[in-house]
Amino acid sequence: MNDKKTGLEMINGMFASRLPILIWVSFVYVGTVVLQFLREPQILPSIVFTGLFTIHVLLHWNSYRVTQKQFWIYFTVQGILVFLCAILMPQGYQAVLLGLLPVLIAQSLGFSFRIHRVIYVSLISIVIFFDSALTVHDLEEIYVFLPIFVLMLIIVVAYGILFFRQVNERLRIQNFLHDLQEAHRKVEELTLSNERQRMARDLHDTLAQGVAGLIMQLEAIDAHMTQGNTEGAHTILKRSMQQARRTLAEARRAIDDLRLKSAPDMDLNEALEDEVRHFEEATGIPVVTDIRLMTRFSQLYMEHCLHIVKEGLTNIARHAEANRVWLTFHGDAKQLRIEIRDNGVGFNTNNIGMDAGHYGLLGIQERARLIDGEMKVLSGGEGTTISVTIQLSEGEDE
Repeated sequence: MNDKKTGLEMINGMFASRLPILIWVSFVYVGTVVLQFLREPQILPSIVFTGLFTIHVLLHWNSYRVTQKQFWIYFTVQGILVFLCAILMPQGYQAVLLGLLPVLIAQSLGFSFRIHRVIYVSLISIVIFFDSALTVHDLEEIYVFLPIFVLMLIIVVAYGILFFRQVNERLRIQNFLHDLQEAHRKVEELTLSNERQRMARDLHDTLAQGVAGLIMQLEAIDAHMTQGNTEGAHTILKRSMQQARRTLAEARRAIDDLRLKSAPDMDLNEALEDEVRHFEEATGIPVVTDIRLMTRFSQLYMEHCLHIVKEGLTNIARHAEANRVWLTFHGDAKQLRIEIRDNGVGFNTNNIGMDAGHYGLLGIQERARLIDGEMKVLSGGEGTTISVTIQLSEGEDE
């Protein structure tokens, strides 16, 4: 497909060069006829000359239809036409040879940029020049016009080489732009795919987690109401209202992030402590924290790490049946390490991602992958440990 496109572009490029040649051969025709009629007017040969000259021009105009295999046939026919035009106008043959043969040589460059082909065509053209001069018995002027002819050949070949190099360079740039556009299209498709995945993560990390927290709190309220503990139910109800407001605020922030492609600046240490406090208030499970941040990290890393911690705590609240949690968060200029451990019932790690509707650990794994991190999950009868290790390169901390 690319070869066909390149061929069409080459044809369009060659078309621009044929119009000046048409003007040039028109001058050649007029000059030849004028020289002939000034010295020896001939009506019938002039009519035949006009017909052959017209055929030569038409063949040249449609030369883009000639294939590589047909080139030598085309050149042979054109050479014969030039020879016949020259001998039909013995008083103006110089204009024919000097005007048409260099053009035919330059045209050979358009079929294939091969120096040996140009040399062959040039040598054959010189033979045609000599043969035409000998046929019209003009041996005296041959020594005058031969140097002019050779000089024209040199100029035409040099110009042809320069011209076709420019054409090839333009085609190369066009192909490069085409490849660049194709790559841009693929990048756009990949960007859209990544954006859909990001939207799914953001919805899960805001609405899904927030609603899950509200459900747990409502269940606790129901339990208190069943036991007649209205004071405890009222206390949890207040927390539920705060949780609902926080979930709504996070959902709005996620929407703003989707629209503006940016998130507000945050203090990671404070954000982690807030997340732990909200978890303790919602579940009543104490969390032992060990947070040590030796440097400030980029917004991207802070956002992903905070969501990893949030998702890990949410999984514990929903599935672990634990009564204690340990959160370790260490970060310096070289490495970030997150560890979330509980003393719950544990689970079979082979089932990660297998249960429909349970995408928390997959979300953690995906976020870790996006920031070149590695997630490990250890679980058994003595609880579960989720660890994420991120190796930082220079420039990823601020």
